Order: sequence, then structure tokens, then C-alpha cells
Amino acid sequence: MSIAVLLADDQAMVRRGLRMILEDQSDITVVGEAADGAEAVELARRLRPDVCLVDIRMPRLDGIEVTRALAGPGVTDPLRVVVVTTFDDDEYVHGALRAGALGFVLKDAGPALLAEAVRAASAGDALISPSVTLRLLEHLAPVKRKRSGRQPEQALSAREIDVVKAIAVGRTNQEIAAELFISLSTVKSHVASVQGKLGVRNRVGIAAWAWENQLVDSAV
Repeated sequence: MSIAVLLADDQAMVRRGLRMILEDQSDITVVGEAADGAEAVELARRLRPDVCLVDIRMPRLDGIEVTRALAGPGVTDPLRVVVVTTFDDDEYVHGALRAGALGFVLKDAGPALLAEAVRAASAGDALISPSVTLRLLEHLAPVKRKRSGRQPEQALSAREIDVVKAIAVGRTNQEIAAELFISLSTVKSHVASVQGKLGVRNRVGIAAWAWENQLVDSAV
């Protein structure tokens, strides 16, 4: 079955380019385009696409507001939102993380990575590409570390902290299982527990929390 994608960007040329790249893939179909944030929210709620590809800067509602409306904590049936960003405006991404963004695509990402991002988001994989997500979080670290990190109401166990650190540097569940000498199902249980304790919906949220609380060396 084809993956249905909604594109939201205020630049027509960008939308056209993204559409051409995505529709060149046999398993991806662009079902709608929005030129501003308010239109993106309306179309997404009506079309219910598998993935919403949302620019961070748009008129009327920005990417953070769109993400919060479609995937925020109060949304009972959240959509999968991937934020399109550049290293020029990444301070906004911290807000997008908190608003429920599933992942990120850099604006200069090539066709292969863009398609990978859409497929991964459709499958519910928050870390679309560990190297890209790690680069983004490293870039944001100086900004976020000026703020005090949020602490969970229920403390994380030592093993859960190990899992959090591994997620923050882009490890997959399989890699975490091998490194910590635990089963894959145990890793998944730890991830679910951590998400509950931190109040985040996905692995990107876990990684962001790790960076906020300086659990990861920025030189990694």
C-alpha cells in the first residue's frame, strides 16, 4: 500500500521539488499540499495522511503550532509529523520536539534521505536517520543546555539511563540490545517505560531530554 504524504511549505517551488522527489518513489503518494500552517492543519485533519512533512517557518501557523495541533499531547489520534528544517532556524526544533514531532528532514537532504524519512515515519520510527538526528541534536545542544532540563516525576533506573544515552547517539533497538547484553524485547520495554516517565511520545523526545540534561557528550 502506498504511503500517503501531505506537504506543507509556503514556497511553491519547494513543494514542487518535494512532490517530484517523493512521487518518483513507487511506494509514496503525495495526497495534498498546503501553503501555510492553518491550511496544513485543515488538510491533515481531513485527509488523515500517513505522514505530514511540515516546514518549520510558515505563515498563519508555524511548524511548531502545526505539529502541536496534529500530534501534541492533547491529541487523541495523533498524526505522524516530520519537520523540515535547516541549521539556520534550528532553535525552533526544540519546540517542535515538545509539540510531538516524530523526526526531522534537513532542507538540503537528498532524495534518498527524504524518501527514507517518509518511510521510517510511516512505520513509526522516530529516528529517521541516526546520523542526521544526532547532528541536529548536537547543533542544538548549546541552545538547550542554557535551559534547565526537565526532570521526570518518577526517576529512571540505571538501566533506563543506559538506554536513553544509547538512543541519544542514534543507536537502534538491535544495537542497544547487543551493547547492553539484553534481549530486544527488554530494550523495547525499557523504551516504553522511559517514554512514559518522561512524558514523550517517541525516541526523538527521549534523545532531546538526554541532551537537555547533558547525559551525552557533545563530542560524540
